[in-house]
Amino acid sequence: MFELRLLVPEDRIEPVSDALDALDALSVSVEDADAHTDAEQALFGEPGLPPPKDGWQRSRVLALFASEALARDAAALLAAQDFFAGCQLLGVVDVPEQDWVRLTQSQFAPVEITPAFWIVPSWHAPPAQARQVIRLDPGLAFGTGTHPTTRMCLRWIANRSLAGQRVLDYGCGSGILAIGAAKHGASDIDAVDIDAAAVESTRANAEANGVRLNAGLPDLARGVYDTVLANILASPLKVLAPLLRAHVALGGSLVLAGILERQADELKAAYAPHAQLEVSDREDGWILMTARC
Repeated sequence: MFELRLLVPEDRIEPVSDALDALDALSVSVEDADAHTDAEQALFGEPGLPPPKDGWQRSRVLALFASEALARDAAALLAAQDFFAGCQLLGVVDVPEQDWVRLTQSQFAPVEITPAFWIVPSWHAPPAQARQVIRLDPGLAFGTGTHPTTRMCLRWIANRSLAGQRVLDYGCGSGILAIGAAKHGASDIDAVDIDAAAVESTRANAEANGVRLNAGLPDLARGVYDTVLANILASPLKVLAPLLRAHVALGGSLVLAGILERQADELKAAYAPHAQLEVSDREDGWILMTARC
C-alpha cells in the first residue's frame, strides 16, 4: 500500500478529505502538522458545547491507496482543483505490509487498577497476581481502563465492598464501571447511556465477563441506588446534578469523574444544593469527586 501525504490549511480540510474519499482512498486521517511544537493546538470540546475550532491551522492529511499509481493519480487530480490552492504535496510513501491486527493489539496491554484488580484484553493472559479481572477489548464506546478517570472510578470500587448494593452507572460507555461493580459484589445494577451503541457494548461486555446487569437508555434508571457512578465530563455533570442526586439513597455514595482539577470548585458549587462533594482521588490532572448523601 502507498500513503499520499498532504499539508492542508484549516479551511481546506473538508473539501480535500471529501475528494480523497471520492478518489477511493482506503482511509483518510488528519493530524496536527504542528504537533509536539510550540504551535500545537488542542481542539477538545465538551458534550453540548461547540469545539473551539473546526480544525488545526495546518493539518497533515494522510490517505492510504492500494497502489502507487492510484496515489499519484489522486495527487495529480487534486492539484488541478481550485480548492487545492494553498495545499502542499509532501510525497507518496510506500507503507510496508504489516499484521495490523497484531499491531493494534500490541498497543493494549493489561491495565492495573490495584495489585489484585486488572483490566485485561481478551488476547492477553491475566497477570499472575490478578485476583479479579475484567476482560475488555477496545471498541466504539468509551472505557477501556486506560484513561485516568476510568481507573480512579475502578479504584474507588475496588477499595470498598458493594456486596448486595443497588448500583447505577450513568453514562456507562463500555459498561466497565458497571462490570467492576458486579465483580465487587453489587447485586442489582443498572447501566444507562444516551448512545445506543454504548448500551449494546455494555451488554456484550457484561456477557463476556459473566456478570448480570440491566443496560438501556437513561429512562431505565428508576428509584434510588446505594451507589451512583457517573464518569462523563464537567459540563454534563453540572447539568445533571439534581437528577443524579435524586437517584442516590439516603446514606448512599455519589461518585463523579471526567473532571479536571481546575473544575473542582465549579462542581462543588453546582452540587452544593444537593450534596457536599469532596476530591477523593487525583491522577494526571483529573480528579474523582465523591459525596455521602
